[in-house]
Amino acid sequence: MYVLKDMPKQLDAGLLKRLATVETATIGHFYHGQFMDPALRAVIPDRRVAGTAVTVAIPGPDSTLLHHVLGLVRPGDFLVIDRLGDVRHACWGGVVTQAAKLAGVVGAAIDGPATDFPEIRQTDMPLWCRGPSPITTKQLALGGYLNTPVSCGGAVVEAGDAVLADESGIVILKPHQIEAAIEEGLRRQAREPETVAKLRAGTKLPEISGATAKIKAAMAKQT
Repeated sequence: MYVLKDMPKQLDAGLLKRLATVETATIGHFYHGQFMDPALRAVIPDRRVAGTAVTVAIPGPDSTLLHHVLGLVRPGDFLVIDRLGDVRHACWGGVVTQAAKLAGVVGAAIDGPATDFPEIRQTDMPLWCRGPSPITTKQLALGGYLNTPVSCGGAVVEAGDAVLADESGIVILKPHQIEAAIEEGLRRQAREPETVAKLRAGTKLPEISGATAKIKAAMAKQT
């Protein structure tokens, strides 16, 4: 069975550009439940991208729907692919890489394996997955879901969400969360050089973070 929903409204390109200046690990200091499993690793290191989520769910040996959606994606989209529990078949390889890159897809996350890693790197197509597999999907037309809520790396993703991905991981943000996440993220990143400067000047980390004071206060309550 196929369930095909309309393509989501794309998020503002300028907003996504600003979001891509924030590290996922910075957002990890103040958000906790919107991250994909860290087992989804970046195939290309030292890249950070942000895009509008286009969600796909496809069954184990079949990638017909993924090929279909590559005729619909737009520049700035980020593909989020739910493999419905399959960890054996690679739905993404060299040809899909080329199609996605030429369509302007900024990145993709697969809750499963991929293949043709050298071509993915050569093409500079940012991809996150659970590792390589030589066993590929086929065009079997078994069904699937397009732009419905999916689960990818343990995170629930809806079409139209913002996806921010870098070498540290992947975070999902609802449209109404983006501005606040950018502001708080940039504030924390701007503060980090000051912290490093204090460390180099001889101040100990627990004095800066307040860790020692918190431990002393907690231990005082134990007595």
